[in-house]
Amino acid sequence: MEYKGIEYLRKKLDKYRVGALQRQKIYDMKNKEIEPSLTIPQPIRQRFRATLGWCAKAVDSIADRLVFKGFTNDNFNLNEIFQLNSADVLFDDAMLSALINSCSFIYISEGDEDIPRMQVIPGSEATGILDPITRMLTEGYAVLSRDEIGNPIEELYFITGETDYYINGQLVSSVPNNAPYPLLVPIIHRPDASRPFGRSRITKGAIYWQRYAIRTLERADVAAEFYSFPQKYVVGLSQDAEPMDAWKATISAMLQFTKDEDGDSPKLGQFQQQSMAPFTEQLKNAASGFAGETGLTLDDLGFSTDNPASAEAIKASHETLRLAAEKAQRDFALGFLNAGYLAACLRDNFPYKRNQLYQTKPRWQPVFKPDAAAIAVIGDGAIKLNQAVPGFFDVENLEDLTGIEGGSDG
Repeated sequence: MEYKGIEYLRKKLDKYRVGALQRQKIYDMKNKEIEPSLTIPQPIRQRFRATLGWCAKAVDSIADRLVFKGFTNDNFNLNEIFQLNSADVLFDDAMLSALINSCSFIYISEGDEDIPRMQVIPGSEATGILDPITRMLTEGYAVLSRDEIGNPIEELYFITGETDYYINGQLVSSVPNNAPYPLLVPIIHRPDASRPFGRSRITKGAIYWQRYAIRTLERADVAAEFYSFPQKYVVGLSQDAEPMDAWKATISAMLQFTKDEDGDSPKLGQFQQQSMAPFTEQLKNAASGFAGETGLTLDDLGFSTDNPASAEAIKASHETLRLAAEKAQRDFALGFLNAGYLAACLRDNFPYKRNQLYQTKPRWQPVFKPDAAAIAVIGDGAIKLNQAVPGFFDVENLEDLTGIEGGSDG
């Protein structure tokens, strides 16, 4: 096979890394957008800079619902490899990074006691050439560490049967292996033919609606200053009157004016106070657009709409979110299976064929756990189905439906 080479992959990573870092900043709520305003001077906007975490909410709303339980029909004992690599943290880290950056990577290397070591690398620090059939890499590249200005220090270059280790651009060591693919496995969210490395949950539409809401909040903060201290005016003052102190005139409880020599007195007035209602409506409009883009509801974004609902009502209102989460489960399961497959090849020092794992199936916790009433309905249905088809429901698929682990003797 003819490889592209490490220089090609370095340039490829530099090209896509900028967008990945920007999405990570948006998730971390550290991005500072400097957008022009027609009415508010930039120094004033800097004083009222708003921060919003809607995009982080869009990512966490799915990431927190994805709980990978492991594999069934685990003929190659993949679950043990993952458990010895802190499976709970490993799976959550890989899925969260993939939801933010569209993909993440699991780097596999030799570990202690013949158990391979697994490490999650975010999508901003790794790339490769993807096999569109197996969704594994034909060659890969990853950066393990960078200096203070972002230049790579430790780099890894992966090809079939070998992993090369670089420090400051110089090859230090090459570690051979018997795995049939490079030991860098992509975990991809929503891949398709046009975007083989997937799509992020932080879409351009979600970013637009969050920016729209941030601009609204900044305008509302500036307007609140005028709302708190409405402008007042005085007409009919004598030209010989001493100038008034503006701040004293604003906050004083009592102002005293005397008649002039002609016996005329000034008249006080106040401009109509500005309303904050348009900003509230505009913010709710932004929330509606963001909710439609991401599958959330207005309640998820802090706008209370109805009385507390049942678990089934909440599930029904999140139908789009449920479909997105189940799609993510299917995508991530393939990546975890590929990582376990290559780890088993490295552990046993034998190049197994990928189709030998066709019976190994992933298991997930349900996206929405049922409440007590729903569990009772599931139980009644399971009894009736088992009466019609003995053994149709067992402990395993009931666990998948309810998320409740059965007894050890079940």
